[in-house]
Amino acid sequence: MKIQYRKLTSGDLDTFIQMRISQLREEGATENIDLAPSLKDYYVRHMADGTFVSWLAMDEDRIVGTSGMSFVEKPPYFGCPSGRIGLLSSMYTDPRYRRMGIAKELLSRVVDEARAYGCGTVQITASDMGVLLYADFGFVKNGNFMQYSL
Repeated sequence: MKIQYRKLTSGDLDTFIQMRISQLREEGATENIDLAPSLKDYYVRHMADGTFVSWLAMDEDRIVGTSGMSFVEKPPYFGCPSGRIGLLSSMYTDPRYRRMGIAKELLSRVVDEARAYGCGTVQITASDMGVLLYADFGFVKNGNFMQYSL
């Protein structure tokens, strides 16, 4: 088996979305809503305007790993003078393909995309399973992250 890597295309979206939903469920999401239409709308719009990119891991014609990077901009600050931030998401590897270096390779590729976009930082809300990967890569926990649901 030789894993190949390529960027997400619109033809991959249905499978990509199902893998994203599987990831969210695996991380503990229990809400009973159909998220697929909203995800499709998001990916179509942001792939078109260049503010979302994803690399895929392929075993022949099968997607076995996903990644995603959304690009946002906020007022510059000392930790990110460009104000451009990469929001990492959709890091998922099919359970049968874990512990093979796929997630690390996908992470490296989307971080390179953020660097090329001019981002000064990359942020993620890491799952328990992903913390070790991100820490090994060089991510540092920020204990001040908070969220307010509307």
